[in-house]
Amino acid sequence: MKILYTNFHPRGSGGHAPYILNLARTFQGEHEVALATPGTSHLFALAGRIPGVRCLDTIYSTRLWPMLSEVRRMRRLLRHGKFDLVHVNGSADHRQVMLACLGLRHAPRIVWTKHNTKPVGSPGNWIRAGLGTHGTIGVCDFVSRQLRDSPYGRRPIHTIRLGVDTDYFAPASPQAAQSARRALLGELPDDALVLGSVGGTDHDKGWIFLVRAAARLPPHSRARLRLLVAGNPPPESLRREVRELGMEQAVRFPGLVADPRQVLAACHMSFVLSLHEAGSYAVCEALAMGLPTLVSDAGGLPELVRDEVDGWVIPKGCAEAAHAWLLERLAAPAGHGLLEAARARALELFSLPVFARRTMDFYREVCA
Repeated sequence: MKILYTNFHPRGSGGHAPYILNLARTFQGEHEVALATPGTSHLFALAGRIPGVRCLDTIYSTRLWPMLSEVRRMRRLLRHGKFDLVHVNGSADHRQVMLACLGLRHAPRIVWTKHNTKPVGSPGNWIRAGLGTHGTIGVCDFVSRQLRDSPYGRRPIHTIRLGVDTDYFAPASPQAAQSARRALLGELPDDALVLGSVGGTDHDKGWIFLVRAAARLPPHSRARLRLLVAGNPPPESLRREVRELGMEQAVRFPGLVADPRQVLAACHMSFVLSLHEAGSYAVCEALAMGLPTLVSDAGGLPELVRDEVDGWVIPKGCAEAAHAWLLERLAAPAGHGLLEAARARALELFSLPVFARRTMDFYREVCA
């Protein structure tokens, strides 16, 4: 099969980058794989290192006149490339591929992955659903339900959860965990509890509610707790709140780390308390490393973690629930059974072979 992946982000690609890279690495060799994305993007640089993957510097403008030129260029690419399928990942690239395919004699099938929980009832979605979509992937059941209740409901829709390399993201040894804690946090009390997230530092990622909950702990309990929140530097308003709550010593910001394992290895448990979320690489990676994970009930997060089995689920934006959870964990940290269940959950749902097989099965269904 000849597959073209598209992505419109000119710089960082968020969750789109690992999503496309995992598929390109898996399918390259058995299939012919190309990627059309801006040459300035992080995705373009990383995909260029995959042997056999053809990378094409492609712009996806939202302005009319530049767009017309870019559509003509995409049309030439599709005509000469003779692709069987184009897998689009956003509205701008979806629109451009749709327009380029109109009237094309041998047009490829178009599959769109919806990576977020934003509404899909706009006029643009109606047009793309009718003229430029042969199948849609939701990264969780929550998103798939949105799609079925939208113009896309007339086409095949499958839930295919995110995939992570469960050999790369594997439980750290006790020695590696201790070394990671010392590197990030210095010397800690023997009964310290380290909680971490690599899900980002924006307000919508919900970590501030855990900080507010921790600030209400008794002083001796708060002294045992450390929170690692990795990602871009958080907004100054949130940093100021951390200071005002007296949590500067307990909350650390390691920054945007190149390898999330550096942070996760230091943790006893993980958390992703987003206010809005579809799939979450942060949750998948934490579970793969054997970390029981606390999640909010937003979007697709409760589909990833089973409450009291391989993690915990609490109401989104609720500091009261987070406070009660902290008191329980400080009194009784996660047992070994939860660690084993977290790893097993990742192998069952998120491993790359499972992710790739389900995606290719859907491609074949759409192309049949």
